[in-house]
Amino acid sequence: MARYEIAPTKTNYIKLKQDLAFSREGYELLDQKRSILIVELMGIIDTLKSMQKDLEHLLKDAFQSLASAIQSTGRKEITFLARAIRIDTDIIIAQRRVMGVTLPVIRVNYTENPLHYSLIGNNFWIDETLKNFKQVLKLLGNLAELKISLIRLAEEVKKTIRKVNALEKIAIPDYVETIKYIEDRLEEAERESFFLMKLIKKRLEKKKK
Repeated sequence: MARYEIAPTKTNYIKLKQDLAFSREGYELLDQKRSILIVELMGIIDTLKSMQKDLEHLLKDAFQSLASAIQSTGRKEITFLARAIRIDTDIIIAQRRVMGVTLPVIRVNYTENPLHYSLIGNNFWIDETLKNFKQVLKLLGNLAELKISLIRLAEEVKKTIRKVNALEKIAIPDYVETIKYIEDRLEEAERESFFLMKLIKKRLEKKKK
């Protein structure tokens, strides 16, 4: 701990008391912010872990259905059908705020246009492959949202922890020590003033006699 180099006056004493009260209030608010951000961060981490497992299963199913479609229809025919499929993808990016931190909200929507091939003769695996890969793309949008949110929240938590530690371990103790120093100096000055006044009074009484 170290005290601030400041003149031990009553004006500075009052100002330091106000600064200390403000710092303590700021510490409490930042401590609450840190707790809320950590809860939000842990929730995102749990969701992200679960979603990554879902993505692994979806990718496995999607590639298995694609392999089955190629096996039953042929690679050349699948390539032709892929060119004939018209699906417009619309990625909507919005925002939400958590304790002053801007987090993304990503949604993936599809608009399916009329197919440019005949449904007659096509097997189940083609439709299954389309369905699976659309689910993969939608989940990838959700994963991107969570990963960006995770990075931003983690950075904000680090900054908040640094501020909390600075207030708790440096600023507030320094204010307390400086206020104590000024209190001691003011009390000492008051005692000296009292002693001086008493001495002057005695001398005046002595002169009168």
